[in-house]
Amino acid sequence: MSIIYFLIGCSVLLAVIFLAAFLWAQKSGQNDDLYTPSMRILLEDDVNEPINIISKDIETSAKK
Repeated sequence: MSIIYFLIGCSVLLAVIFLAAFLWAQKSGQNDDLYTPSMRILLEDDVNEPINIISKDIETSAKK
């Protein structure tokens, strides 16, 4: 019977730890912006831009 009291105590302690972690995440701004991540998938990224910048640098260094 004493093991049940021990397990209940462990469960309550674990619940308090999870509650503290949740409150810390809320206080640090974890869920401040819920709109942007859902819209980021719809925005078109220019994937070729970094390649063009690198190729322009190579072309300019080759001309020198």
